[in-house]
Amino acid sequence: MIELLRHPAYGRLFTAQVVALIGTGMLTVALGLLAYDLAGEDAGPVLGTVFAIKMVAYVGLAPLANALAGRWPRKRVLIGADMVRAAVALTLPFIDAVWQIYVLVFVLQAASATFTPAFQAVIPDVLTDERDYTRALSLSRLAYDLENLLSPALAGLLLAFISYHWLFGGTVIGFAGSALLVLAAAIPPAGPEKQLRPFRDRLTKGINIYVATPRLRGLLALNLTAAASGAFVLVNTVVLVRGGYGMGDGAVAGALAAFGGGSMLAALALPRLLEQVSDRKVMLAAGLLLAALTLAHAGYQVMQGLPDWAMLLAVWGLSGLYYASILTPSGRLLRNSAHAEDRPALFAAQFTLSHLCWLITYPIAGWAGSALGLPETMAVLGAIGMGGWLLALRAWPADDARVIEHEHRDLPQDHPHLRDHPASGRRHRHVFVIDDEHRVWPTHC
Repeated sequence: MIELLRHPAYGRLFTAQVVALIGTGMLTVALGLLAYDLAGEDAGPVLGTVFAIKMVAYVGLAPLANALAGRWPRKRVLIGADMVRAAVALTLPFIDAVWQIYVLVFVLQAASATFTPAFQAVIPDVLTDERDYTRALSLSRLAYDLENLLSPALAGLLLAFISYHWLFGGTVIGFAGSALLVLAAAIPPAGPEKQLRPFRDRLTKGINIYVATPRLRGLLALNLTAAASGAFVLVNTVVLVRGGYGMGDGAVAGALAAFGGGSMLAALALPRLLEQVSDRKVMLAAGLLLAALTLAHAGYQVMQGLPDWAMLLAVWGLSGLYYASILTPSGRLLRNSAHAEDRPALFAAQFTLSHLCWLITYPIAGWAGSALGLPETMAVLGAIGMGGWLLALRAWPADDARVIEHEHRDLPQDHPHLRDHPASGRRHRHVFVIDDEHRVWPTHC
């Protein structure tokens, strides 16, 4: 995977992702500690609300941002979003009320809702070889895990010498550094067809492709499984460690690092594994194991109380392993489910729909954790995760062929698509994706 970093454009873009995510990881730790300072034992509900606001911004704004930004150069969009995020992070150390956290987090995440899907859609245009792209997905997963592993570790080290308020400065540096690296990278322009589509088409195209594709409906259900377990870890780790175990800020960072470490192990192992095992088998197995582990951990806490510290770290590590095994291959599914000019819209749809799952699970993790107790909340989220896995098993067919025979009853015989794929009558075979000539999956044709 490391040789990919020699690619001039991808190397700069990957580095931009890393430095931005290190800053974001420190922001996560600092926000948790700030919430605990402002709200005390009610930090869980505060963080649950913060993450819910983040998801509202993602769900509501990602398709709109993609549609509006479609006519602008992609490099300008990415740099502008980074600079907005840096400006917001610069103000966070000076707030002194919970409502101010909510407002600034919404603005920051609105910028992220613009940046992230646009960034993800650039990578398959930079790395056109599928094997290279698969390895890039694992590198990207590793970069995201820096937010859960190296960033908390760095934050824990810095907290020994400085107040957590200074961690927000690391976030500003991360976003500014990302903007400079994107500026230096050669980014291919968006496809010309996308530029010609009317606004309404650009707004809905990605969602239409997503919901009409069986494998992506399965992906959405597995996103719910990942979000159910992940929400408990991200929202309640600070409450569990400080309130339950009576440990300090460094232990909070260590627990989050265990989750990130498991995720990194998955990212390192998946490129080779996915050459031998299908995406579907890997992702469904990981979803089942993640939901089962969450339910088992909840049952243990209900009956036995808190596990010892080493066991908690092991459970968090395994949770990270299964979590990443669900999310890492998702880029391959998206790339194989749309034409190049439709990928930005499809990545924006994935961004929106996956974060809709988090919008459901974050408030449950925060508010139910306060009202019901942490073990009971973990059980509820484990049950939601298992429900997502069952939906994915039903929605994603075992025979998920890319080349599918189908018939065009609604196209005239001289239509360019039929001329490009000559066959007997109106039936032919080719790699099938949802587009203007293929609006429903062949099983419904």
